[in-house]
Amino acid sequence: MFFKVSQFLLMQKRILYHIAFWVAYVLFKSYLNFESLQYNMPKESVFYLFFLAVGIQSAYLPIKIPLVYAVFYITAQFLSKKWNVLKTIFILFLAFFLAIIAFLYISGLLQQYVLKRSMENENYFSFASFLYAFFLLSFTSGIALTLKLIRQHIRTREAEQEMSKKRLEAELRFLKAQTNPHFLFNTLNNIYGLARKKSDDTAEVVMKLSKLLRFMLYETNKPSISIEDELKVMEDYIELEKIRYNQRLKIDFSATVDNQHEPIAPLILLPFVENAFKHGAGESINESSIRIEILLKQGNLYFSIENSKSEDSQLVITEKIGLSNVRRQLELMYPDHRLSIENLSSTFTIVLELNLNNHAKI
Repeated sequence: MFFKVSQFLLMQKRILYHIAFWVAYVLFKSYLNFESLQYNMPKESVFYLFFLAVGIQSAYLPIKIPLVYAVFYITAQFLSKKWNVLKTIFILFLAFFLAIIAFLYISGLLQQYVLKRSMENENYFSFASFLYAFFLLSFTSGIALTLKLIRQHIRTREAEQEMSKKRLEAELRFLKAQTNPHFLFNTLNNIYGLARKKSDDTAEVVMKLSKLLRFMLYETNKPSISIEDELKVMEDYIELEKIRYNQRLKIDFSATVDNQHEPIAPLILLPFVENAFKHGAGESINESSIRIEILLKQGNLYFSIENSKSEDSQLVITEKIGLSNVRRQLELMYPDHRLSIENLSSTFTIVLELNLNNHAKI
């Protein structure tokens, strides 16, 4: 039912466009012929001459309208490769020939009975008359066909853009759907380790995890959240990890933000933090450190995270689900971002620069 209504409304819109075109065309042609009528009929009033010009142009519509839509049909058949060149040219020639004959016949009647001109010595169907009528009808058909092709091109481009947008939205949803279970998997591993040790912190970790999961369930589907909420999630995750590593891990976290309500894509920074814990402190039995710096000024975000790692660690970025997903999300949502990664023997550093005002509309 909804489809039928939308089709009906679309058809109504198309009909209105076509009516508007023909009304505008008749008025335009009437304006062009108005001065000629004034010259030939100087005693008549301006209003009479204008409406006379409109009447004359309207008399040609029964010829021009069928010709234009015939040209539309012929062009569509040729562009869809249903007709070859010879067939297309032949049918176009036939359509114009019949239209020219009818046009010249009506022109003679208008000259004789409306404009009251003697046509005794005039040849309706001379070569010059044929040529004049051909160019006149070609002009009308050419304008209409050009407008139609332009509208078709615009509709095609809009449809392609809509399809591209939907593909990007689907890809973004898929990436987020991958990131959240990946995060949950890593955190459950942490809880499992604490449970094995029968740690008193297990219950607190589960509580913090439920808080994070609640956020992921209700907030991550939004196109953006405030930087304040993103930082809170990050701080909650850091607190969760601190319980696990206890004194073995040193964390230096600083955030300077000039606007707490600045919108940012949800969980765009957390995967980097998660990566620092998992492949820094998580792969080292010695003391580890993580340094996080966030600076937001006038919509420009600077994010730096550095974690220590053992010299024999074989960290391959492209193989990590979390980082590869967030890379792609950055490409989709912040196309002009800057992401640099430095993998040294004892430290691993990521620097991300974002212009939060330049969020892609997906």
